[in-house]
This record gives sequence, structure tokens and C-alpha cells, in this order.
Amino acid sequence: MTAPLSAIKVIEIGTLIAAPFAARMLAEFGAEVIKIEAMGQGDPLRKWRKLHEGTSLWWYLQSRNKKSLALNLKSVEGIELVKQLARDADVIIENLRPGALEKLGLGWDVLHALNPDLTLVRISGYGQTGPYRDRPGFGAIGEAMGGIRYTTGTPGSPPARVGVSLGDSLASLHAVIGALMSLLRVKTGQGGGQIVDVSLAESVFNVMESLVPEYDMLGHVRERSGGALPGIAPSNTYLTADGAYVVIAGNSDPIYKRLMQVIGRNDLADAEEFAHNDGRAAKSGLLDAAITHWTSSLPINDVLAALEAAEVPAGRIYSVADIVADPHYQARDMLLDAELPGGATVKMPGIVPKLSETPGGVNWSGPGLGQHTDGILAGLGLTASDIERLKSQGVVQ
Repeated sequence: MTAPLSAIKVIEIGTLIAAPFAARMLAEFGAEVIKIEAMGQGDPLRKWRKLHEGTSLWWYLQSRNKKSLALNLKSVEGIELVKQLARDADVIIENLRPGALEKLGLGWDVLHALNPDLTLVRISGYGQTGPYRDRPGFGAIGEAMGGIRYTTGTPGSPPARVGVSLGDSLASLHAVIGALMSLLRVKTGQGGGQIVDVSLAESVFNVMESLVPEYDMLGHVRERSGGALPGIAPSNTYLTADGAYVVIAGNSDPIYKRLMQVIGRNDLADAEEFAHNDGRAAKSGLLDAAITHWTSSLPINDVLAALEAAEVPAGRIYSVADIVADPHYQARDMLLDAELPGGATVKMPGIVPKLSETPGGVNWSGPGLGQHTDGILAGLGLTASDIERLKSQGVVQ
């Protein structure tokens, strides 16, 4: 079975999250991804979060299916090697500060002249243009500027963050979408390569729904709303009798009626003022109180069973322990066993999305620093003595 991106060659010049996550997704679907790492320590992600025998478990996930080329980008010969790789590459993904690639002698004018079909994906805090382009930008800053931090948390509380690097991950997804659109243009003969300019802040802003038109036309500033879905009711998080929390989304008209019937409130189910969302949203507090009265009288399993029988969307709040134990995750191959150096095995997330004919897969976990240097350089036509010379000169590792 041929993977959908098996003919695609990707060069990753990035660290930590945004560019590496985008490249990982391409690698999972068959692209040859050559990750260029700094000699000595490599990507700082190798030491982030929880470690196994000195290496981050996140690294083994984030860099699976990638080849590691340890290279000195401050050397003339190192830059020449990157240029050689770029000549037959389809995509370069980078998340350096704007202008850094140009300082290395690898700006778009150089790369495009070497390979007119090359797609250059550039991920940065604020984009390659605009008054903020030169500011350093991490995912947290993109979340703040993009609007999601302001709307996250409970009313009256300081703005909160979600427990993962959401800004970086959203930028990664936009980068993959942009890369695939550019590749489609090239591979179908519609034109040459181009720059895909992805901003962390704009990637967050792009998922902020109707925030702007509501403000522009109505002067409405969406505030923090805790577990509720602002302006859409009923949809919230509710406490159960055994101290658990359940998310209930009863916000379509027919589902709302079924939900009210389940909780024994036929009066609310039949009330004309609650027949549609605008009426329900105006009195969301009343509806939430009625639902909480019901959920707080029952343990969560009984709540979920009753709602499932009534076809009302609901679910418990999953911890990672719940995820790993869940039969649906297991049935969907969303928990894969990976082998680490030394023979230890560890569960890793499966592949998303699911393709019926050309699914993605995992061939190996994140590689050792420079593990593929010799093979990559040999593929460029360098002899064993050439490679040893470059190693002795501190160009590669």
C-alpha cells in the first residue's frame, strides 16, 4: 500500500512545536521528512517535559518517521548542503524568526531560483509582514493576540489557558493545509511553488467564530463564560451527585425538547419561548439551573445512560487515564505501542485523520541526533571520505 505523500520530500528547519508538528503530520502520511538539527544538543524538544533515559517522550512522538540530519547552519558548507537538499525537495518548513532564513543565505529568492517548484512554509508569531513581524512570538503570545485567551476561563477570573500548546498546534494545522494546497497547485501543473505564510496569532484568530462581526455590528465583546457555550443554550458543564462533571449539548431544537423531557421538565420542553435558540439563550441561566438540579441528583453513569437513551449529546470529562482505558480509543487504533531505544515500549497517540485507502502509519519513533546524517549525505552523492571530512570539520554530526 502506497502512502498518499510517499513521493513528497520535506525539509524541516524548525524546533519545538509548530514546524515540527506540521512536518510530523506529513511524515505520518508517507512524506520523507529530513529534520535539520543543530549539532550537539539538537532540537530543545529532546529535553522538554517528561524524559525517558534522558530523552523527552514528547520528542519520540513529535519526530516519528523523520530522519535526523545534524548540521552546522553557521558553516558555508552546511548551507551548501541545505541548498543541495532543496534542489529536489517539495516543501521546506521553518519556524525561525522572520529574516533569519535570509541571514543564512536561504531566502526565498535563493530557494526559488534553485527549485521553482519548491513550497516554503514559514511559521512565525505574527507573519512575514506587518509592524509586528520582528517581535518574538511563541504559541502563548499567539493565543493572547488571537483572542482565545480573553474568552477562556470563568466569569470574573483572570484569562486562562488550555493545558496544551494550542496556538502552536493550530498554526501547524494551517501550515499543513497551506502546504497541501500549494503542492496540489504544483503537482497539477497550475503553477510553481510559493510561500505559505502562517502566523500563530492569525491561526488562533481564524477559529474565533463570529467574534468580529458581533463586535463590529452590535458592539458585543465576548467575555469568559466558564464551561458554557456563549449565546448557545443549553450547552454547559454540569455537576453530578458523585462529584463528577458531565458536558451536555442540548442546543438544537429537537435535542433540547428531548433533554427537557429526560430531566422531567415537560413545561420547559413545551414552552414556546424556548422553541428556538435565541429564546433559550436569553434565559440560559434558568435552563442550566434546571439541568443541574437533575444531574446533581444522580451519579454520572446514570446521567450518561439516560441521556444516551434519549439521544442527547453528552460526555464525561476525560483525563488521560480515561483516554487510555477507553474502548472506543482502542477500537479506533488511537493508542499505538511504540518501541523506544533499549527495547522499552510506550503508548503513543494514533494517526489522524483516518484515510480508507491510503492510511498513515508509524515506521519509527523520534530518531537519535544525526542518526540519518550518513545516509542523507550519501543520497546527495557524497562518498564516505567526504562525509568523514565534513564531520572532522564540524559541518555535520
